[in-house]
Amino acid sequence: ENLQNLIAMTRIVVGKLSKLERKIMAALITIDVHARDIVSDLMKNEVADVGAFDWQMQLRYGYDEDSDDVTIRQVNAKFTYAYEYLGAQSRLVVTPMTDRCYMTLTGALHLKLGGAPAGPAGTGKTET
Repeated sequence: ENLQNLIAMTRIVVGKLSKLERKIMAALITIDVHARDIVSDLMKNEVADVGAFDWQMQLRYGYDEDSDDVTIRQVNAKFTYAYEYLGAQSRLVVTPMTDRCYMTLTGALHLKLGGAPAGPAGTGKTET
């Protein structure tokens, strides 16, 4: 099913789109490819328990009926989604390092700390 979604989005991208629409589609495809890879890894590792760390380490968005709001979860961190800036996804190549950065930053925020990504120019700090 995910492959069909990617094929459909690819067809849209090669069609007639405005510059903004093309950027949005590129970001959606990047996120969808990453999601496909994550699901593939979860299946390969036979992860079948929501308590498994391989599942818990994923950045997950979901609707919380109790609070009537969208929540973000990762490991033991849980936040109410506040429509924050989500990064320059069209320029971001999502890698395992990106996932580790997300996990480190959400863990720090959960502990009421902050984060200050550091490194050479062009390594994805702003986009992440």
